[in-house]
Amino acid sequence: MDEKDLKLSKDWVSADKISPKMRKAVIAAEDQLFYDHNGFDTKAIEKAMKYNEKQQAKKRKRMRGASTISQQTAKNVFLWGSRSWVRKGFEVYFTFLIELIWSKERILEVYLNVIEMGDGIYGAEAAAQEFFNTSAAKLTTAQAAAIAAVLPNPRKWNAGKPSAYVSRRQSWIMRQMNHF
Repeated sequence: MDEKDLKLSKDWVSADKISPKMRKAVIAAEDQLFYDHNGFDTKAIEKAMKYNEKQQAKKRKRMRGASTISQQTAKNVFLWGSRSWVRKGFEVYFTFLIELIWSKERILEVYLNVIEMGDGIYGAEAAAQEFFNTSAAKLTTAQAAAIAAVLPNPRKWNAGKPSAYVSRRQSWIMRQMNHF
């Protein structure tokens, strides 16, 4: 039996050591209304619920989420990864608290340091080093967008060796970044 090598790479860096391009890329990819909401994007939640109802009616397993950067930060910092209504309830509570106590910049800094950006690769600095042999501060627009493009499934996709799908998503993210 082959066992997968466990790899863990994480390097916390302050917000000023993360390229503004990386911040723009994750907002463009994950939560375009980040600066406009209080932690919850109600329109995205409604849209996801309708989509998921249709998927269930067709007996498909592919579901769509609507978690904001704030919700993902709350989950990754304070909670566990498995999905349940109990965990979601705690996520709502912690999202409310961090939105109340932390600035949007602090939420984004924490998110960019705790989010999984590759299999066992946590945070922008570790991802920049792993995929592009550079620091998070020196990421180019294309590199930042490539990292952001894999966020929906960082264990499946690779920012350093993007599939055709990831490359298309990267291009879309770069176009969206022009709006911020």
